[in-house]
Amino acid sequence: MQKRILIVDDEPAIRDMVAFALRKGDFEPVHAADAREAQAAISERVPDLILLDWMLPGIGGLELARRWRREDLTRDVPIIMLTARGEENDRVSGLDAGVDDYVVKPFSARELIARIRAVMRRTREDDEQGNIVAGVLRIDGAAHRVYANDTPVTIGPTEYRLLHFFMTHADRVYSRSQLLDHVWGGNVYVEERTIDVHIRRLRKTLEPHGLDGLIQTVRGAGYRFSLQA
Repeated sequence: MQKRILIVDDEPAIRDMVAFALRKGDFEPVHAADAREAQAAISERVPDLILLDWMLPGIGGLELARRWRREDLTRDVPIIMLTARGEENDRVSGLDAGVDDYVVKPFSARELIARIRAVMRRTREDDEQGNIVAGVLRIDGAAHRVYANDTPVTIGPTEYRLLHFFMTHADRVYSRSQLLDHVWGGNVYVEERTIDVHIRRLRKTLEPHGLDGLIQTVRGAGYRFSLQA
C-alpha cells in the first residue's frame, strides 16, 4: 500500500517541492499550511508519517509534535521535523518533544527520501514494499495479496485494509472509533458497530486456515491482532 505522508509547512514552494519528491519516491503526499489544516488532514485519514516544519504560524511545530504525541490517534505516527535550526539544543528539544528525526533546510530530495525510509524502517513492521509477516500469515503489499502458509487467502478490500493495519500494529488494542479513524478515515460516516461486521468477516476469512484467533476481542476496550493466545 502506498504510504501517505502529511507535509505541514507554511511555505507553498517547499510543500510543492517536497510533494514532487514524495510522488517520485512512490509516496502519497498530503498538504497542510498550519496546525488547523494538519488536524483536518489527520481527521480525514491518519498518515503513515508527518513532515513537520519547526516554524509555523499560530501553533509552532514543536508544540504540535508534543500535542500529537499525547493523542491516541497520532501517538505512534513517526514525525520528521523540517527546520533551519541545526544547533544541538534545538535538536534535543525536538527529540524531547517526540520527533523521530529531523532534516535541516536546505535539504536535497534524495536526503529527505532516505530519511523517510530510514524512519519508517525503524517505526513500522512492514518493509518498503508493504510486505508483512506474522507467523504463517503474510501480506504481499506489491501484489495486494494475503497468504497463509503460502496458500492464497481470498479477502475483500475492507478486510484487507483492516488486516494490514492490524498486522502493522500488532499486540496493541484499538477501540472501534480508533479503527474507524485509522482504516476508514475520519470524514467517512460509518457506524461503530460496522466494525464488528468487518471483524466477523475477517475472522471468517482466516478461519479455514486456523488463524481466526489472531483477531482478538478485548472486552470493554476493542480489538487487537496478536500471535499470543
